[in-house]
Amino acid sequence: MIELISEEAEFLKGRVRRTPVEFSPGLSDLLGVPVWLKLESLQLTGSFKIRGALFAISRLREDVITCSAGNHGKAVAYASKGAIICVPRSVDRSKFDAMVRLGADVRVSAFDGYDETQDWALEMAARENKYFLSPFDDDAVMAANGGTVAKEVLEDAPDARMFVLPVGGGGLSAGFAVWAKHLLPASRIIGCQHVLSPALKLSLDAGHAITRLPAVETMAAGVEGGIGARTFPVLQPLVDQVALVSEAEIWEGVRWMVAHHQYLIEPTAAVTIAACISGKIRCAEPAVVVISGRNVSAENAKKIL
Repeated sequence: MIELISEEAEFLKGRVRRTPVEFSPGLSDLLGVPVWLKLESLQLTGSFKIRGALFAISRLREDVITCSAGNHGKAVAYASKGAIICVPRSVDRSKFDAMVRLGADVRVSAFDGYDETQDWALEMAARENKYFLSPFDDDAVMAANGGTVAKEVLEDAPDARMFVLPVGGGGLSAGFAVWAKHLLPASRIIGCQHVLSPALKLSLDAGHAITRLPAVETMAAGVEGGIGARTFPVLQPLVDQVALVSEAEIWEGVRWMVAHHQYLIEPTAAVTIAACISGKIRCAEPAVVVISGRNVSAENAKKIL
C-alpha cells in the first residue's frame, strides 16, 4: 500500500486542499505535550472523504453506486455527477441537501443504521449491474483517505509521535497507520470510537472483523456500525489503543472546538477531541489529532451548542 499512497498523493496535488496542521494550546496544556490538529474539516466537501472518492472514481469506467452516512456520499457526488448514493434515513440534513445540490441520485433507505443500508445498496448494485464503491473497504480509498493524510501530517508536524484518529469503517485509520508506522515504527496510533458502537475494540477482542453492529442513536453517524472486512486486518497489528467516548462527551468535543479554536466541526469529527478532553487518552510524546469533517446541519449544531 505504500506505493499506492505515494501514487495517490501525486494524483491529488491540485485536486484537493493540503489542509493545515494547527497548533492547539488548549490540548497541549491538557495533555502536557505539544499537540497539533490536522484540519481535514477545512477540506473540499467538508471532509477527508474527497481524497478517496476522487482517486477511486478516476480508475473506474463503470456507473457507481455507493452507501454513505453522508461525507463519502458528498465526496462521490462531487467526483462523479449522477452517481447513486444510498443513505440511512437518519442522515444529517446538511449532507443530504449537499449531495442533491451536487447532482447525485440520493436514495434514502428504510433503516437508521449504516450496515442495513449498505445491504440494501449492495442488492441495488447487483440488480442494476453497477459497481459498488465502498466508503472504506477498498484499497484505493484506504490509501487516499488515510495514507495521504498521514503523509501530509508527518511532513508538516515532524516531531509528532502519537496520532489520534476517528474510526468508523476503518478506511482513514488503516491507511494512516500504514504510512505512519512505515516511516515511524515506534509511533503510536490511537483509534477513537463511540462507546455504543465500538467495532474496532470488539474486533480486536474477538481477533476478527466485526462487520455488523446494531444501529445506535447518535449524531456521530460516521463512527456508527461495523468495521471493514478489509480494513481491519490492515489496522489490527498497527493500532496501539482504542478510546471509547459517549454521546455527551462527543457533544462537549464540538463545543470545545468552538470555544478554543472557533471551528464548528461535526460530531463524528469530535470523537478525537472528546477522547482528549475526557481523559481517555494519555500522551507521552507530541501528538497530532485528526479533525475529519465539518458537515453538520444547523438544526443539530443548535442542539449541541
